[in-house]
Amino acid sequence: MAWQIHRWHHPKTVERNRPKRGIHGEKTRKRADRSPDGYALGMTAPPLARDIDWLHSRLDEAASAEVLSDVALVGAAAARMIETGTPDESLRGLSLDRIDGILKLLTIRFHLRNKAEQLHITRVNRERELESALDQPRSESLAEAIHTLAERGVPLERLVETLDRLDIQPTLTAHPTESRRRSVIAKQDRIGELLISRNRSRVTAAENRTLESEVRQTLGQLMTTDEIRSHRIDVLDEVRNGIHYLGGAIWRAIPELHRDLCDAIETNYHQRVEIPIMLRYRSWIGGDRDGNPFVTAERSRQAFERMRDTAIERHHEMLTSLHRELSLSDRRIEVDPALVASLEKDERERPLDPTTTKRLRHEPFRLKITHMQSRLGEPGYAIGDYLADLVLIQNALRHAGMVETAERGTIADALVAARTFGFHLAALDIRQHSRVHEAAISEMLDLAGVTDGYAELDESNRRALLERELSTARPLLPSGIEVSTTTGELLDGLRAFAEAIDRDPDSVGSYIISMAHEVSDVLEVLVLLREVGIWTMIDEEVHCSIDVAPLFETVDDLDRSGRILSEMIENPAYARQLEARGGFQELMLGYSDSNKDGGYWAANWRLQEAQAELSSIAREAGLEFRFFHGRGGSVARGGGRANRAILASPAGTRNGRIRFTEQGEVISFRYAMPEVAHRHLEQIVNAMILVTEGEVSAPSSAGMPVELMDELSEISRDTYRRLVDDEGFWPVFISRSPVLHIGDLPIASRPVSRAGSDVTFDNLRAIPWVFAWTQMRHNVPGWYGLGTAFEKLVLHDEDRLAICREAYRTGGSFRAFIDNAQQELARARPLVAAWYTAGVDRTLTETVATEYRLAKETILSITGQERLLDNNPVIQNSIEERNGDTDIINALQVELLRRGRESDGDPELDALILLSVNALAAAMQSTG
Repeated sequence: MAWQIHRWHHPKTVERNRPKRGIHGEKTRKRADRSPDGYALGMTAPPLARDIDWLHSRLDEAASAEVLSDVALVGAAAARMIETGTPDESLRGLSLDRIDGILKLLTIRFHLRNKAEQLHITRVNRERELESALDQPRSESLAEAIHTLAERGVPLERLVETLDRLDIQPTLTAHPTESRRRSVIAKQDRIGELLISRNRSRVTAAENRTLESEVRQTLGQLMTTDEIRSHRIDVLDEVRNGIHYLGGAIWRAIPELHRDLCDAIETNYHQRVEIPIMLRYRSWIGGDRDGNPFVTAERSRQAFERMRDTAIERHHEMLTSLHRELSLSDRRIEVDPALVASLEKDERERPLDPTTTKRLRHEPFRLKITHMQSRLGEPGYAIGDYLADLVLIQNALRHAGMVETAERGTIADALVAARTFGFHLAALDIRQHSRVHEAAISEMLDLAGVTDGYAELDESNRRALLERELSTARPLLPSGIEVSTTTGELLDGLRAFAEAIDRDPDSVGSYIISMAHEVSDVLEVLVLLREVGIWTMIDEEVHCSIDVAPLFETVDDLDRSGRILSEMIENPAYARQLEARGGFQELMLGYSDSNKDGGYWAANWRLQEAQAELSSIAREAGLEFRFFHGRGGSVARGGGRANRAILASPAGTRNGRIRFTEQGEVISFRYAMPEVAHRHLEQIVNAMILVTEGEVSAPSSAGMPVELMDELSEISRDTYRRLVDDEGFWPVFISRSPVLHIGDLPIASRPVSRAGSDVTFDNLRAIPWVFAWTQMRHNVPGWYGLGTAFEKLVLHDEDRLAICREAYRTGGSFRAFIDNAQQELARARPLVAAWYTAGVDRTLTETVATEYRLAKETILSITGQERLLDNNPVIQNSIEERNGDTDIINALQVELLRRGRESDGDPELDALILLSVNALAAAMQSTG
């Protein structure tokens, strides 16, 4: 192989061996000289650039001179390809060994850059916090939100009422968008820790040598670690990954966030108040069965068990911290009689070892905590009992005069953690496709002798039949009857959730119905829930312990979502379900499939309109409701900053309730560090406080005439569909993009296609669809269709153009639409994208290039900018700095795909194609 890791290169050796010019022909930057005390003279340079240079220098020292030379050679070839628009012949002579070395080096380079940028975010936030003042809090912080409300005269009572309405539920999913292995992430995190140590204070020459050595060692380990897993990730691996973040950075961030909010209220209102828990987590990992046959009943049971085990373990750790902290002696404080009575009761019911009791006889707090630790995790000690004991300790601390310890110490954090995570860590949802429910119900009705033709019934007859079924309490199937494997697994999975509800009702979330097209799709689920005892009827009164949420995914589903909700509310069977759930309904909106179905602009506009329509219907019916936003990481799948989406939300949706999915590389970026998790969450809570209180106006119709937005949406959708429906499109996309290889990337348990067979446009999941376009540098799902629509309706009409410019200036959803599209356009690279279709029909390339030009012209005309992202120079510069190295990876991927088309199957070649996919994911900081 190309790597030579049996030795490390001394810096002077590297300076002699390193090519005199950089990988694109520019002069290489000299390494910063060092002053006698070991402090880099270059430390006055912009800190992010300094950190990146330092890490990349360590990588150069750890790499072989041969690989560095190869990177420069391919960089020169990529530069020629930019000029010619076609693959460079020189790449044909590169051995797979040499390509492996180049891809490995560049992948690590991007991982180092990404880690440096992540740490830079925490540095900038800290600097802004240091610069803030009581009357000028840091932007988008909790302090800013509370200060804003106090300045505008919102009384404390109303503020507490607003906080009590907040119901924020981020939802972790196992969607396959994190391409890095856990072992790789761990080594990157270690490098980040070393970089933090270097930046924390001035380091001596000896300390600096040690830091550099440790970074080189870790980089050497990274170089010799496979980037790609040798086997496809299992559902339990996904469960463990989710628990890693839930029990790690998230667990640590939430109590701190809660304390920040209490402090902000005390600072601005001069009173410390008890505030409710407003932030809780959900998970799909181990419960999302849609198209994933590996999420079985047993896997769901294991997910519940492992999340519970982790929660118990974390509570044990908090009790251990409390035990160390609360060494208060009854000879020095006045002990709360309630604590004394509780200890007497504990000792009667479950006496401790006499030695322990004697040792702690004068330390009542430690004695109480020891009793709690002995019971934690046992069936008879529920979360309510644990919470009561924690409250008892907090009150006893106040009784003893330790008010600040009670309100700001570990006991306060323990209470927040208990109320947030319970003994379940995160509520697990179940999701399944409507067609699976239909098949199961059809089989069950047949076996029960009700009808043998359910699948052939029209919607009205289906509803009538299901309504009759739901008017009784009896299950359909007699005990012991045999059903098909698929139906049996579905019912067993539901039984796993029923068992979890019996053990801990908080451990189960909602039932999400994928591709919910009609009211019957929802009624079918109620019948299934009745079969396992989750939905019951006692004396004509329905009881159901979970919400049932239809997922509206395609543009057509969004169009009819209002009708479906109205008919759900009017349906007598479903009306009983609503009554059982206290008049509450959850509604999920799909950003991924709607985009794949109708293109960027049409999907975003229809999502906006659907929210306004659905919220109006729900309010008129007197329902409480919560939107669940099925967002992905990329703009094409609803990605972008969640707080800005909240601030741009329609007025009718602003009821304090929200759910949104977080997945893949989004999870690993936002929750890799408690500081980053804290910032992410405080921005969301800041936005939710302001919009719920009504302090941020919601521009109606996105600040644009509805008729114009509708027309733009239709033309945009037609333009997009002409591209994907063209008979020549799919063969070119399948053969020239890496989409089929993405399906082989072992980054998740779920198959790339819902059908699990031949990949077609209809059955290809949205994630690999977006992933493939991102790899090819087109980013089509994030902007395509926008250009033609605006060129036809706006760019040549001064009045309409003025309306668009004003709508953009005032902000809101229209600005979010435009800015998200311009970010994807800026990340696209048409000159590179053309390499993938070189040598085939140029129609596709030219069509996309024309639409790109029109979209870019539209963005610049509306924003008044000279270049894309002039309004965001940080991202603009990051993209430009990444392009050179990314071009090299694209050039190699094009060459590898060419070899793949000409071979009959070469495992080593296939592995390198996957490595190139992984490298580009790191470079673009996006998969799907």
